[in-house]
Amino acid sequence: MSIISNSLNRIKPSPTIAVSQKARELKAAGKDVIGLGAGEPDFDTPNNIKNAAIKAIRAGDTKYTAVDGTPALKNAIIKKFKKENNLKYSLDEITVGTGGKQVLYNAFMATLNKGDEVIIPAPFWVSYPDMVLLAGGKPKIVKCSEAENFKLTPSKLKKVISKKTKWLILNSPSNPTGVSYSKNEIKKLSKVLIKHKKIYILSDDIYEHISYDKSKYFTIAQISNLKNRTLTMNGVSKSYAMTGWRIGYAGGPKEIIKAIRKVQSQSTSNPSSVSQAAAVEALNGNQKFIKIRSKEFKKRRDFVVNSLNNIKGISCLKPNGAFYVFPSCKKLLGNKTKLKTDTEFVKKLLEKTNVAVVQGSAFGLPGYFRISYATSMKKLKKAMIRIKSFCESIS
Repeated sequence: MSIISNSLNRIKPSPTIAVSQKARELKAAGKDVIGLGAGEPDFDTPNNIKNAAIKAIRAGDTKYTAVDGTPALKNAIIKKFKKENNLKYSLDEITVGTGGKQVLYNAFMATLNKGDEVIIPAPFWVSYPDMVLLAGGKPKIVKCSEAENFKLTPSKLKKVISKKTKWLILNSPSNPTGVSYSKNEIKKLSKVLIKHKKIYILSDDIYEHISYDKSKYFTIAQISNLKNRTLTMNGVSKSYAMTGWRIGYAGGPKEIIKAIRKVQSQSTSNPSSVSQAAAVEALNGNQKFIKIRSKEFKKRRDFVVNSLNNIKGISCLKPNGAFYVFPSCKKLLGNKTKLKTDTEFVKKLLEKTNVAVVQGSAFGLPGYFRISYATSMKKLKKAMIRIKSFCESIS
């Protein structure tokens, strides 16, 4: 009899973390590796945020806090939701976790029973299905094609809803594609959801502030009558370059927030007190740098998309958010190249060129690969040269 639980055997390690780890190992071995697998801004945490953390340490703000967030941070989150999303929440409708990932995990652990279905549009962030499985639920994957801009349509949503559906996950801007849902697209999905009163929506807004081309950001709770059934998750990791600080948060119905707090009380308890103090400054402090950094991300996006579309056998949509592109490598798979799958493609790319990307099948849509352009233009230029050379060598 194995000591490992059956629930753990239902899931797999994170593919994106595995790619990043492989890149680190190759670098440690002296290889000139360009890692384009990690979803982590290369910018540093702004100094005002660092200074807030240092101030908190010196003030002795190093003790346990309330399980799901300090009043100061919760109030900063409430202010953020009201100012930026026109959403009103009270203190008991806010939860703070050790990263957005924990907030999502807690939500599933707190709400899913065996057999409950969670609708997940593909391509999806790699952790969604495994978190659902670990909580005893059933991922209901809906493949959204490139022709549909990788977005869930109302007709597809209608078809996949069943009596067992408990959650729909919406991630906009998306990881891995970078595409965002427009106000009109969200309204159309909302019309379907309003008719199904037992379905809850988990809105993953972690890339909210990283958007381009004058596209105005909307989250589903603000433009529908579904706020009382929506858990709106966000965090400071991407927009504020605070990935290592591990602070995520959500606003939602009191019943769900209370249940999340119960789960967290028996797992990690409170997030780091120092990180929470830093997050207060992040949300309340100067926000000008966000737009400046988004402009830099946009330059990188334009360069990467143009470069990829000039490679024979590769095609790439231009996304309007996040810091990822999701190019197709389908034309380079098959008998002509002897590479059968996207997994073989990215493996061979790493072996031959020392460029690390993530296969599309890890995100639920084979035939593609994800590039994170959250790195310097210098590295991106070198990477594009290597990818082009590799593709030409196998085509």
